[in-house]
Amino acid sequence: MATTTHAPAVMSSGRASAIAGTLVGSEILKIAADVRALVASGRDICNLTVGDFSSSEFRIPDVLERGIVEALKRGETNYPPSDGILPLREAVRSLYRRELGFTPDVASVIITAGSRPGIFATYATLVDPGDRVVYPAPSWNNNHYVHLSGAEGVQVPCDAASNFLPTRASLTEAVRGARLLALCSPLNPSGTSFGTEALRAICELVVEENACRGGDERPLFLMYDQVYWTLTFGSTRHAHPIAVCPEVAPYTVYIDGISKAFAATGVRVGWIVAPPDVAGPMSSVLGHVGAWAPKAEQSATASLLADEAAMHAYRTKITSGLRERLDLLHSGLCDMRSHGCSVDALEPQGAIYLSARFALRGRYTPDGRRLETDEDVRTYLLNAAGVAIVPFQAFGVTEDTGWFRLSVGAVSPEQIARMLPRLRQALEACVA
Repeated sequence: MATTTHAPAVMSSGRASAIAGTLVGSEILKIAADVRALVASGRDICNLTVGDFSSSEFRIPDVLERGIVEALKRGETNYPPSDGILPLREAVRSLYRRELGFTPDVASVIITAGSRPGIFATYATLVDPGDRVVYPAPSWNNNHYVHLSGAEGVQVPCDAASNFLPTRASLTEAVRGARLLALCSPLNPSGTSFGTEALRAICELVVEENACRGGDERPLFLMYDQVYWTLTFGSTRHAHPIAVCPEVAPYTVYIDGISKAFAATGVRVGWIVAPPDVAGPMSSVLGHVGAWAPKAEQSATASLLADEAAMHAYRTKITSGLRERLDLLHSGLCDMRSHGCSVDALEPQGAIYLSARFALRGRYTPDGRRLETDEDVRTYLLNAAGVAIVPFQAFGVTEDTGWFRLSVGAVSPEQIARMLPRLRQALEACVA
């Protein structure tokens, strides 16, 4: 059942705005402080919290690194156009034509400083205070963007039965009268992906909802965050709205970028692909914010996207490394489950994440402490096993479900292998 959320009560002393004074800080950053303290004390910590890459494990492509340096040497240090340099916008169009099967208008492509400004611009351009925004739980940061925009959030709970992804049935009532439906695939935090039929059914729902609206009613838009789309594993194939339902194109905004595909989170190059009549106002919003990617990085990214051989070679390398780590985690947890440990995990499909359930609530630690919440479980496993994980509460889930996100972009296979025996020992030490 969908739940509706509103902005929290104002708790401001007057020195900050109502929005700023009631923002909730990142739960993951709070966990990071615990991890840093243990690392500083000399503990061997397998840090599976950060949705990022360690450059010691995954470097950016050589062609991108060289391209940035060369562009700087050429003096590309001035302002770029507010919607991005034309070679990069054209490179994005070519990429989508080659690999996603459609060619957006150049006016539809806006370059941003990473993908986050694209999400912010979508909310700022389409959503007015009081508008309804529908999003699944768990999902990354939609609850915070809803708060920033003063919207009414309609949260659709998802569970392991649907791979933590919403379905048409779960969204049908929620989207009635809504302004924005926010989806992500592969999904942060679960690492699961929409199949073609499931996504088609949702896109058809968006089209049908818009067909039912009167001429004076604003449309329902679909924001589709696909920043992890090149990182899929095994038989998983990325599905996206226009491919499965061309009729949804006038209502679809894509969020994308190089941050995850090329381990380039700090390079800060992303993009929006939106209907042209929406892209213009989005560009104006971002222009006033100054949220454009640096010019040298844009030039280098354009060269990278045009170099199919280099791009695909890097994709093969990074997906192989990520899958090695995810499979090692998944097989290790499944082996523990087969030996009676209270743990479960979904098979990884994409991104850099594994969803795992540690069913330890109500059990007792070796020192006699009862684990009452997912936060208790997180703290226990950090201290007892030296493994740092993030509960799904950090992604909008309100209940203690026992599900956690495990992120592998910043750890080595050796770190995972050292941690698994400690984790098994910690799980076996908890008694009912």
